[in-house]
Amino acid sequence: MFVAEVIGNVWGTRKHKSLSDRRLLLVRPIDPLTEKPLGDAQIAVEYGTGAGPGSIVLVLDEGGSARSVLKDEAAPVRTVIVGVVDSVSSGGRVKKYDSA
Repeated sequence: MFVAEVIGNVWGTRKHKSLSDRRLLLVRPIDPLTEKPLGDAQIAVEYGTGAGPGSIVLVLDEGGSARSVLKDEAAPVRTVIVGVVDSVSSGGRVKKYDSA
């Protein structure tokens, strides 16, 4: 799992049938306390969190677990947004996020 910022929407003219009613978002991993980017952007399936561009989210990045969350073992999925982050605390520091 990692914390990421949603940086955009993804549209496709064709999707696998298991993703037909799912939104795809572009997420970029960040340091949850400084919000500095930690890697390249990737596509994630949004799973009922209401996340959108600007949201800070918790991303599950493991195929078997992602398919389990979606309750579809045949889905061609590795990365799923499983929550919107309100705040993070670590080492006595607290970072709060605005809802986007």
